[in-house]
Parts: sequence; C-alpha cells; structure tokens
Amino acid sequence: MSWLTPLPVRRVEGVPDAPDPDAGWPFDLAPVASVLRDGLDLGTLTVLVGENGTGKSTLVEAVAMAYELSPEGGSTGARHSTTVTESPLHSHLQLSRGAGASRWGYFVRAETLHGLNSYLQDHPGSEDAGFHERSHGEGFLDLLGSNRFRGPGFFVFDEPESGLSFGAQLTLIASLRAVLADGRSQVLMATHSPVLAAIPDARLLELTSSGLQPKTWDELDVVDHHRRFLSQPGSYLRHLD
Repeated sequence: MSWLTPLPVRRVEGVPDAPDPDAGWPFDLAPVASVLRDGLDLGTLTVLVGENGTGKSTLVEAVAMAYELSPEGGSTGARHSTTVTESPLHSHLQLSRGAGASRWGYFVRAETLHGLNSYLQDHPGSEDAGFHERSHGEGFLDLLGSNRFRGPGFFVFDEPESGLSFGAQLTLIASLRAVLADGRSQVLMATHSPVLAAIPDARLLELTSSGLQPKTWDELDVVDHHRRFLSQPGSYLRHLD
C-alpha cells in the first residue's frame, strides 16, 4: 500500500526484536505470530473473525493501543481504567501511517463499554449525558452517531454486536458505511457476527490455530455454522446432552 494513502494506518508490523512464539501468550497465538513475522496491511475496512481464543480481541486491542488509544475504549485523549487486563503486544508493534492522514481515532470494545460510558458521564460534553439511561445497544448506537465518528479518523471496534439486535446490527453497518464515505477514515473490527462480516467491501480475515487467512463471506466458518444451525438446529443441539 502506498505511503501516500490518506488512511491513518497503512500497515502493522512487529518491531525488530519482537518476541517469538516461545515467549508464551499472546505471542504463541498463530495469528499474532503471523502479524509480528509478516506484518499486516490494513485497508479501509478490515474485519477479523474467528473462534474465541484465536486472538481477535488481542490484536485489535494492541493495534488500538499502538495508535495511542485507551485500552478500555475512547479516544487518544481518554484515560480511564478499571482492571488492567491488556496484553503487552502493543509495545511490540509499529504502525506505518499514511502521509498527512488524520491522527484522530476512537476505540469501542463491548466488555468495557459500561466503564467508557461512566467516564464520558463524569467528563461530559454537550452530547455525553445519559448514556447509562439507555440500553446497551441504544447507548452504543448513540455513541456511534456522535461527533467522535464524524470526519477522518481510525475507528477500532471489538465485538460491537454485543447487545445489538439483528436490526441494530444493520443500523451499525449503515453507520459504518457513512463513517467511511469520506475516503479518509478507516475501520478495524473484530466480530463473531455473520451479519457484521457481510458489510460491503470489507477485507475479511479469519483467525485460526494455523494463522490468519483472507476469506470471502461464504467461506467463513461462522457463516457456515449459522446457516446450518438455522436450517437444522436439532443437528447441533442433540450433541449437547
């Protein structure tokens, strides 16, 4: 990808002395080892999918932190913390940024959204009051519709489908497409949702115990499993006894 790109992050790479898989978690996760070894080019919209424990959240968290975003969500200026759980991966990543690209960014992660809403409520702006008065999904969509997601920037989402109905996930897709319409904004997202993975023009990367592979939507395991479950749920449920 050309360094002249208007996108905030062109490429994610490991620093020269990055730990190898023998260093243990998270470096022993195959997708993490792949990024540290081979690097990862980011396009306008990159979506990571895969089973629990494959490294999706670990990677998006580390990239967000390498971009100097708060690990528990928020912008480059947000500094709040409840329990420190982030991995050291961010300190072993280096980002190649687009020439003249925006430095603004925002990170939203499902598991710390309550804490982020509390932080925003304690440091209110004109549109911050009342997030806790809405449902999880309503508050998330209100946050996405705020001024933080207007204009160029790097926007990172970790499992944003949490708390969102089917219809709300479609609303999220429409909102993300609006965010990207300026051609200078960029989204990195980790998700378990086949709905969000269907967002048009996304680069889909499936994380497995073998590494990180580009896939089409029809090739994703999560799509195959949902399709088969909805067709014949009994074929899955009978194995749970």
